[in-house]
This record gives sequence, C-alpha cells and structure tokens, in this order.
Amino acid sequence: MMQYRTLGRTGLRVSEIALGCEGLVLQDDAFAEGLFRAALDAGVNCMDLYSPNPDVQRRVGKAIRAQRADFILQGHLCAIWQDGQYKATRDPQEVETAFEAMLRNLDTPYVDIGMIHYVDSPALWRQIAEGPVMAYARAQQAAGRIRYLGASSHNPEAALAAAESGLIDVLMFSVNPCYDLLPGDEDCENLWRADSYAGTLSNMDPAREKLYETCQRLGVGITVMKAFGGGDLLDGRLSPAGKALTPVQCIHYALTRPAVACVMAGARSVDELRSSLAYEGATDDERDYAAAFAGFPRIRWEGHCMYCGHCAPCPKGIDVATVTKFLNLARAQGMVPETVREHYAALAHHAGACVSCGACEKRCPFHVPAVENMRQAAALFGD
Repeated sequence: MMQYRTLGRTGLRVSEIALGCEGLVLQDDAFAEGLFRAALDAGVNCMDLYSPNPDVQRRVGKAIRAQRADFILQGHLCAIWQDGQYKATRDPQEVETAFEAMLRNLDTPYVDIGMIHYVDSPALWRQIAEGPVMAYARAQQAAGRIRYLGASSHNPEAALAAAESGLIDVLMFSVNPCYDLLPGDEDCENLWRADSYAGTLSNMDPAREKLYETCQRLGVGITVMKAFGGGDLLDGRLSPAGKALTPVQCIHYALTRPAVACVMAGARSVDELRSSLAYEGATDDERDYAAAFAGFPRIRWEGHCMYCGHCAPCPKGIDVATVTKFLNLARAQGMVPETVREHYAALAHHAGACVSCGACEKRCPFHVPAVENMRQAAALFGD
C-alpha cells in the first residue's frame, strides 16, 4: 500500500513514489494513458513535469483531469519549447510565455509547485532570486496560479543558497549514493563522468550532508530526481560504485535522507514503473542498501551513519539511527532547533537509556561509533 509523506512546510501529502515525466517524451497517447493508469491505481498522487513539450503537457493534463484537486503537480518555469526542442531560459518574457502555455496545455488554472528550473550555480541563483524571474513567480503565487515555489538543482552549493533564502518551500535535488560522494560543481555532467569516480571515494560530501540537514531544519521539502543515476546504478557495468543496486535499494537510500518526501521515478515502460512501485511492498531485506554499500569495490562509507537501521534492535529499545539523525541535525546547526528537540522528545526511548553494550556497533556495516553518538546525544538533549 502506498505511503504518504508531508512535503516540508507546504503541508502537502505526497506519495513516496511519484512520477517523473522523461518516460513520456517521444511516446504516444496510449502509452501515457497506460502509464498513468498504473501509477494512479497504485496511489501515486504527485508528478514532476519539467518538459515543456506541449504534447507531453496535454497528455499529463488529460490523465490527471478527473482527480486534479487531489493530484500534486510540480511544474517547471524557465523551460521552453523552441523549434521542437527543450531549452532552458532566464528571459522573463520567454518564462511567462512558457508558463501560460503550460497551464493552457494542462487545462488547469494552477500548479501546486512552481519549480524554478535547473539552478546549478550560486551566481545563477542570486540572479534569479533578485531578478524578474522570481518577481514573476511570486506574482503568480500571489494570484493563486502557483501554490508553492521551488527550485531544481544538481549543485549542493546552489541548492543550499536557495533553501536558505526563504524564497522556496520545495527543492528538487539529485539524490543517490554515488552523487552524494561528489563535491558541488556548476557542471552537472561531472556527476556521471567516469573519471569523477576514479580511485576509491569515501564518505558523503559535507556540502550535500549540510544541504539535507538544513532543508530538514527549515522545512524545505525535497523531491528527488536521478535516484537511479539515469539508470547507471542499476547496471553493474555502468555503476560508478562498481556494483549494481536495485530500484528498491536506490529509492530507500533517497527516502532515508533528511527532508526527502518523495522520489520522482522515471519510467520508460509500465514494467519500469512497477519496479519502482514494488518499493511499497518490499521487505526490509529487499530495501537494505547497507549490505550492498559495504561490498562496493570503489566506494566506502567508513564511520559514516547511513541511517540504514542495521544497528537495530537495541536491547533498551533505542532507535539508534533516528537518534543519530537528530544528533547530526543539531550538530550541523551548532544548537538544538526546537523542531528537532520536539521530535527527539517524542521518541519512545532516548539516548540516555544506552548501557554501552555495543550490540549496535557489532551490526553496523560502516563501523559507526554508535555508543559514543548515544553519549553525545544524551548530553546534548539533556537526558
């Protein structure tokens, strides 16, 4: 059964598995109808629509029309259709023209999330935030044609600037266990270049970790793109890690990052969509990415908590992974935000109950110092 999560401070309830739109490009009406039938029947209630292709927009509009009020549509600004091709733009007139065309093609008076498209440098974010594109987006929000504003990015530095600006409620970001190892870069193509993964990489890029934790603290909900790395992570010959993951493992990794609400799963067939939807009925063993990560020949996460839950069960009932997540959120801020304190207080068992038996550390594939983390959490939260 589909599970739903709250998308940050928007309050919107989105299905964990949402629909990407790339699979609809170069397809016909019959394909779109079959894909949406499978998605809607499974409880999918959210979609990312980055494509300005008018045929794709019309197909989406037709597919969701009967349940538009209950369907959460993430539509992009700054993407236009020119000479039969997609193009990113920052020209205010082109942005306005494309947005009007999108609403017209969708046959809807609004989009739930107006996503500023493809912001991959801090300088570009400043240009947008201080310029006519953001002014136009905010005007559309005030008019009720955009419910919430967002930005899409592959660069953690640009994404962090957007999240901290207070201008956006939603971030669309590329999240997977390989991209998370690489530092921010204004050229997103470096995320899938083979030489970016030369040698052995170790532990998450601090900027990406800070981004997820900041979004959690500020209530900026994250919708995930590129969870499968364009499919490379599913193929052992192409995976930068040197070993394949399953769609379920990739989805579970993304959904266990702070602030993440849903994964926009691209599908070029109904079978591909079903392989993502299978996440909702998957067993803990099928979702488990930790064992696979520990066996990657070219990537290590030594000493880094992945929130995978292998540390469970604790003989004192402590949810060690969740306590560690709250500890890391507080560490990132140099203080304990009130929301983190409240969520910690709501846990059935707190870190102060730890008896230092070390059972959790023996089970951890990444050799995280869990006992020390519990000691620090107990001190920080005042157990």
